Amino acid sequence: MIEKRALTTYISHAVLLLGVALVAFPIWITFVGASHDALRMTQAPLPLLPGNQFFVNLKAVFVHGVGNAREQSVGLMMFNSLIMAMMIAVGKIIISLLSAFAIVYFRFPFRMMFFWMIFITLMLPVEVRILPTFEVVANLGMLNNHWGLTIPLIASATATFMFRQVFLTVPDELLEAARIDGAGPMRFFVDILLPVSRTNIAALFVILFIYGWNQYLWPLLITTDQSMYTIVMGIKQMLEAAEESPEWHLLMMTTLLAMIPPVMVVLGMQKLFIKGLTETEK
Repeated sequence: MIEKRALTTYISHAVLLLGVALVAFPIWITFVGASHDALRMTQAPLPLLPGNQFFVNLKAVFVHGVGNAREQSVGLMMFNSLIMAMMIAVGKIIISLLSAFAIVYFRFPFRMMFFWMIFITLMLPVEVRILPTFEVVANLGMLNNHWGLTIPLIASATATFMFRQVFLTVPDELLEAARIDGAGPMRFFVDILLPVSRTNIAALFVILFIYGWNQYLWPLLITTDQSMYTIVMGIKQMLEAAEESPEWHLLMMTTLLAMIPPVMVVLGMQKLFIKGLTETEK
């Protein structure tokens, strides 16, 4: 007999709905702010219902740009952020896959020492090594371009460790069978290891894409050309400028647009993302 606990169910749903409301309310305020004009956003109390200026504000940020001189294009900033996020996510995954493959399946001197050297870099984030990294990037002539934005952030000890653990779960019999069939190392990597790691790759891609999209300190340091600004940099500059000449409606619209690509990535890869984080058997 299954006992029905109606009160517990109602309480659980009420807590969940309260949590959703707390998370969604700032997003709703952002949407409402993006649909009003500048004058309404400076009046108290702030509106809680959408206005009729949404598409006007959308056209303003894309066509006329943002900032005091209207010199910054939101579309260009989003493009720069997209390129940066994609290059970081794809680059980290490729390098981590190959590094884990070499550590698990190849026997060479000091193999484990190299693995622990990679793992120790977790204690050296970009913020700690930012000055020498900037000097290297500057000497290589990679300031104000997408290579400089992404290459210093492309290595990932966490992803390498994760893929190493996945590869260790692959039975040795698969490797022996591949050898008997005449498959070389790269054939084994492409035909066996990549399909096995598919869900983990998807989960990492979502995490790393959001990581790259939200980068602020490193792009701020190496970019002086406005054509290379990212969307996070643009929002920060608009926030500072808003103290002098309030344009909260355009700031809200830009913030709303900045949320769209990460949300689309999460929704599009939701099933694989959850499987990659919860799957325990291969």
